[in-house]
Amino acid sequence: MSDSAKRSILAGLRWTSLRLRLLVVFALVALTAAVSASGIAYWLNREAVLTRTQDTALGDFRRQMQNRAAALPLRPTGDDLQDAAEQMATSGPGYHVLLIDTNDGKPIVGSSDIDSFTKVDVPASLQKQVNKKQPLTSTNTFEYHLFWQRTSIGGTPYLVAGTKIIGGGPAGYMLKSLDQERQDLNSLAWSLGIATALALVGSALLAQAASTTVLRPVQRLGDAARKLGEGKLDTRLVVSGTDELADLSRTFNRTASSLEKKVADMSAREEASRRFVADMSHELRTPLTAITAVAEVLEDEADSLDPMIAPAVHLVVSETRRLNDLVENLMEVTRFDAGTARLVVDTVDVADQVTACIDARAWLDAVDLDAERGMMVRLDPRRLDVILANLIGNALKHGGSPVRVAVRTDDDELVIEVRDHGPGIPEDVLPHVFDRFYKASASRPRSEGSGLGLSIALENAHIHGGDITAFNSPDGDGAVFVLRLPRDAERSADVPGDGDPDLHEEGGTQ
Repeated sequence: MSDSAKRSILAGLRWTSLRLRLLVVFALVALTAAVSASGIAYWLNREAVLTRTQDTALGDFRRQMQNRAAALPLRPTGDDLQDAAEQMATSGPGYHVLLIDTNDGKPIVGSSDIDSFTKVDVPASLQKQVNKKQPLTSTNTFEYHLFWQRTSIGGTPYLVAGTKIIGGGPAGYMLKSLDQERQDLNSLAWSLGIATALALVGSALLAQAASTTVLRPVQRLGDAARKLGEGKLDTRLVVSGTDELADLSRTFNRTASSLEKKVADMSAREEASRRFVADMSHELRTPLTAITAVAEVLEDEADSLDPMIAPAVHLVVSETRRLNDLVENLMEVTRFDAGTARLVVDTVDVADQVTACIDARAWLDAVDLDAERGMMVRLDPRRLDVILANLIGNALKHGGSPVRVAVRTDDDELVIEVRDHGPGIPEDVLPHVFDRFYKASASRPRSEGSGLGLSIALENAHIHGGDITAFNSPDGDGAVFVLRLPRDAERSADVPGDGDPDLHEEGGTQ
């Protein structure tokens, strides 16, 4: 999967996550508001329903006790209590009545429904309060009060109340079923629950609409930013409105325009610089050719010259060759920068190719080669020669002989390891060994190399689709350069094509 596809998937997940967070926040707010409103509404209706039923039943029971129970004889019989209880229950708003008195020290009871309401159904605490005389004060002129309590009998809610007739009358108790009220409140709870669910669904729909309105511009901005990051500097956003997102889009457009202009200016300057280096290199080749020819003639005659002049002749010849190598390297670097470097791929035996590179430079005595013959790969043999010449020459120059070159294959890769036995590369230099014109030490600003050898080697590896890494040997015995190239450069190289002018670099600088 490509990096752009991965970024698109991750961006989609982030966008979905933001949408989900908005939906969750809207839903939580709506749920909290709906549950709070429903809870308050249920509590208010519950208290109103129960209070109304309770007040009606208690008020009627109080009147019945005053009218009927108070009219009973001083020593009522069981039949008297039974008749009074039935009459009170018949005329009351659907409750049962229990009357309790004593006759000759024996308790007598009268119930409107002996199967539904007995003394056992009356809580003991309520009986105690009903039969307890209250002290008379300026604010309390009655010895007995009406007490009530909500209780549950057999899973059914009831209202139980009781009072006693002042002056020696019977004690009366009332049992009122609240089952109908419970059913009404349950229906109300279901209605409120449905209303809460509908509010939650409505809030989710509103959140969806709101998130779409907010996230669509954000998504467009994200897409535009990704395109800008991919190099499409002409990307712009269509701006509409005056809100914060519109201001952000305008800022993005201004930033993109400024970036496009700066990149265009930098590209123009880079192209001009590259053209200048290329033109300069081409212009230098003609006089360098003449100077080189003269220098070679002088070198041939150096032995017959005055001993005071001979060292100067040798210096001129050496520097002329160095300048010629530098111009050739600059031309090669210019080709890489301009993207005009091309591969000429051929099938070669790696062992033969490495041996030929070492033999051409008379390094056979200084290099220990470990390579099996018959290891065939498809690559550009000239560019491989340039890479090997730079790596081995660099190892011989800065590490000293013997230099060990090991060749092996790793799956679909060709791996060539160049190891020297020198002091290694300082840790602060390692990240810069492939930089152009980088010198490992300020104490030797001049060297035989051009300062471009390792950089050119790395570029030649890249054009094959490979790479070069440098590190110090774990045992502290020298530096190690590892070249990795695909075994078939035609399928892996980034820059296919035909060849370009020959270049041979016999060294480089760390």
